[in-house]
Amino acid sequence: MWQLIIDMKGQNKLFIAIIVSLILGVAIGGFVHLQYPDSAEPFSKNIKLLGTIFIRLVQMIIAPLVFTTLVVGIAKMSDIKMIGRVGSKAMLWFISASLVSLFIGLILVNWLEPGHVTKLPIQDAASAEELLKSSKGFSMEDFVKHVVPKSIFEAFATNEVLQIVVFSIMFGVALANLGDEYAQPVIKLFDVIAHAILKMVGYIMWFAPLGVLGAIAAVVATNGFEIFKVYAIYLRDFFFAIAVLWLVLLIVGYLILGNRLFELLRRIKSPLLIAFSTTSSEAVFPKLVEELERFGCNNRVVSFILPLGYSFNLDGSMMYMTFASIFIAQIYGIEMSIGQQITMLLVLMLTSKGIAGVPRASLVIIVATCSMFGIPPEGIALILPIDHFCDMARSMTNVLGNALATSAVSKWEGQLDNHGGDM
Repeated sequence: MWQLIIDMKGQNKLFIAIIVSLILGVAIGGFVHLQYPDSAEPFSKNIKLLGTIFIRLVQMIIAPLVFTTLVVGIAKMSDIKMIGRVGSKAMLWFISASLVSLFIGLILVNWLEPGHVTKLPIQDAASAEELLKSSKGFSMEDFVKHVVPKSIFEAFATNEVLQIVVFSIMFGVALANLGDEYAQPVIKLFDVIAHAILKMVGYIMWFAPLGVLGAIAAVVATNGFEIFKVYAIYLRDFFFAIAVLWLVLLIVGYLILGNRLFELLRRIKSPLLIAFSTTSSEAVFPKLVEELERFGCNNRVVSFILPLGYSFNLDGSMMYMTFASIFIAQIYGIEMSIGQQITMLLVLMLTSKGIAGVPRASLVIIVATCSMFGIPPEGIALILPIDHFCDMARSMTNVLGNALATSAVSKWEGQLDNHGGDM
């Protein structure tokens, strides 16, 4: 009981520290932009290092955490039927959530038509050059290479989460079938390593407020407050669409979890805020593992489903892809039939899987899709200046979607503890 109170107090302190950092970041960034515009560029470059340090600290522990927790989770299940059952329930959730997210983006961008009423400055494609280059090589061959690891050490070194997941599942299943005499010492070792890494999470998360301050101050110093005015309509419509997606996710969550949904939201408020501030759902993965186990999700289910969710269940990113692709078409006055839009939706459904961990992956997929459907891919340059703000919302939504997916599957498996899970 006392440990729970201490945990909640620590959580609230971190949450308050992040909120204060968020406000300070906007204030400092705005001050530099207004008072010292000539110094904004070097200032942004330097203060952004705070955010870079935080993200790199988190990235440092993601690969070993995914590997150890997933292997232990599967090996402890030992029952291959249970692995298949849990996996099929998770994939059913992921596919359904992805389709719903894509449809919401498609319906709302057609209804609100931000591209028809927004007068954006037409920019050249120079700012999008890097993305255009990275999208040209997009093919099924690249997708397969991205999913299937050539070397587990290469996957670890580059933080390829999906490749680590593939290797971990195979290793965990093999371990589960070795028999207790051989498997137990290895499982125990990995279990201890996983808990040691989770302990590290607690230390790293106290660097989050500085990371938030750096990331926010940098973007406001460079773009100023004008950026909000220029893109007001696009941002308003996109955030409305995100709100609708949140409403749908929370209604489904309430139908499955009941009143415990509110307890889950209290638990994950810090991860949500960190994802929003740093634009990285990856940055909160370790903290999310910890909080879901404390919420009562079975640690075997968490360690199995959450890494999969980070590759297959990015609800915010999915919605953004249809929204942004049709928006670019509207800007250029390209009319797309319902059939073309549905085809685009299905293409996005397939091509977006397995792109987790790729920097600005959503934008790369949008460029590739635009090229496929005759929409000028250079149009991505129009939304690059505000992609940071959209990324805030979609990163936070990705975290919510994965927390709900893990909790829902735990509930369906009868593995959701009312008094918190074992750590």
